[in-house]
Amino acid sequence: METLRDILDAAAQGVFPPADGGTTVVPQPSPRDAGVLAFTAHSVVFTDEDPDWVRETLRAVTEECDALAATMNARFLTALMDRTGCRTDTVDVMVVGSPLPGRPALALREIADPSHPRVVSSRRRRDDVRVWTVDGGVLVLGRGVAGRLEAAVEVDDAVRHQGLGRALVTAARQLADEPVWAQVSAGNARSMRAFQAAGYRPVGSEVLLQRKMPVCPSE
Repeated sequence: METLRDILDAAAQGVFPPADGGTTVVPQPSPRDAGVLAFTAHSVVFTDEDPDWVRETLRAVTEECDALAATMNARFLTALMDRTGCRTDTVDVMVVGSPLPGRPALALREIADPSHPRVVSSRRRRDDVRVWTVDGGVLVLGRGVAGRLEAAVEVDDAVRHQGLGRALVTAARQLADEPVWAQVSAGNARSMRAFQAAGYRPVGSEVLLQRKMPVCPSE
């Protein structure tokens, strides 16, 4: 059976699910990670819920919206959250960049303190989290959805518009020996420009469900 990681690894290489208007349902890669990915004319729902329930719910939603948009429609997402007991923050754009040779140009300092606020917040969604700081910014790398390597950055207001965000996400590619993924809020044009300027490619959209209770899927 094709797994979510198989789909993500292929997408990182530019190979996507068929643009046939279909929806693929695969098991969650972990109790923490459930959600929806939307590629061009094909969606992937990763959940431990009954695939028949997913398809029936999507059929009901398509009575009110374009079938290609059904998995990202608010009615379907609400039904999925109600079913799983999870919540979500937003719809993100998925971007991915291949590893780069060389060393980061920034003087990065790695944080080993597990109580650091950025470490604490990142560990809610990722494993094997590593955090680096530089004057005015923070870079995070960790294992997120299906074990993919994910990057996140923060830039202080005082040093915005100086290229630090782009330098940080470029450094992420230099610190990695595999594709680096990131999730960017669709409305965050500033962050999207930084990732694209650093060579990351948009590949689809994503809704990641977060647990309200200790275990996300239904019992």
